[in-house]
Amino acid sequence: MLTLDKIYHASYVLKDVVRNTELIRAPKIRTDCEIFLKPECLQVTGSFKVRGSGFMISQLSDEEKAHGVIACSAGNHAQGVALAATKYGIKSIICLPDGAPISKVEATKNYGAEVCMVKGVYDDAYKKAIEMRDEFGYTFIHPFDDENVIAGQGTIGLEILTELDDVDAIVVPIGGGGLISGIAYAAKKLKPSVKVYGVQAAGAPSMYNSLRDGKIECLEKVNTIADGIAVKQPGENTFEICRSCVDEIVTVTEDQISSAILALIEQQKMIAEGAGAVSVAAVMFDKIPNISGKKVVCVVSGGNIDVTILSRVIERGLLTSGRSANICIELLDKPGQLQRVSEIIAVNGGNVTGVHYERASETEDINGCFLRIALESRNFEHIRQITDALAAGGFKIV
Repeated sequence: MLTLDKIYHASYVLKDVVRNTELIRAPKIRTDCEIFLKPECLQVTGSFKVRGSGFMISQLSDEEKAHGVIACSAGNHAQGVALAATKYGIKSIICLPDGAPISKVEATKNYGAEVCMVKGVYDDAYKKAIEMRDEFGYTFIHPFDDENVIAGQGTIGLEILTELDDVDAIVVPIGGGGLISGIAYAAKKLKPSVKVYGVQAAGAPSMYNSLRDGKIECLEKVNTIADGIAVKQPGENTFEICRSCVDEIVTVTEDQISSAILALIEQQKMIAEGAGAVSVAAVMFDKIPNISGKKVVCVVSGGNIDVTILSRVIERGLLTSGRSANICIELLDKPGQLQRVSEIIAVNGGNVTGVHYERASETEDINGCFLRIALESRNFEHIRQITDALAAGGFKIV
């Protein structure tokens, strides 16, 4: 069974394996309360996962260590298991779906694991890992539904309360539930008054649905940029702990996640993956109740975002936060029109980044055309200021 003593023991065991990620103030995320970030994105492997896998591997018997360990993952858990196994001199095999990002595959290899690529998705990799466990006698390291793994993740809760003993609320991402189970258990045992809130992506609300309906449920599909928490079904242990220790679970949209990633980059100079940013998104978009004037810690669980995805997320975040806009103007095709449009945008402080001209038969005038302008702006109010000025100048905004 999970106990506070086990979490303290995990903290002692992991002191030479993981980094104590000190809290960082984030006053610009929200101004009506004190926001602190727990930057697990700065952890040794770029994610909290090394805590749980590290502690579980440390507790194996000599015979289990001699046989080696196996795990399946598309990213962070794989790297955590690989690093921890190498640290303890144990052979590790990681089954990865063949669609896993190359960067994560290479990182897993670099931490010392033997990688087995499996055709299909995570479920296929899981099936292969279980088959190899049974055939070769490896110990399977579950990504979240194991008490030693949960105890390892609970060390984050100890660190938060040690550094900020008057914390009012802790906001935690949820996938399978291992992270929030450990943090919530430790926090509630040490300070029963602290509120613990979980956050899931709206496209993968497995724990949200399960707690709402009072039973473990499996989603038919998941769809989110927060791949680290794209879990179809929560664990049995994590479900029970969340039911007893977590105050509320909320969900955030893809656009809100993108905006949170962008805010962390700009305001905190911090790179977070989608799963790591959902806690910040929940606070930014007022999903967490009754935190005005309170001390709130957002756990940024990981930073292993693929750079090709990051560029798209930033672009989406700029659009959804009013930092960029695309304006379509219908006008007459005659000399000087583009100059007039540019002057109005410039006078109002906008910066044009792209122009596309096209003739279109659907315009009201036979000599009409469409002018599509991409521009940088400060916020949505600034966009309205520019479009109002264009309209006042006689241009039709489509």
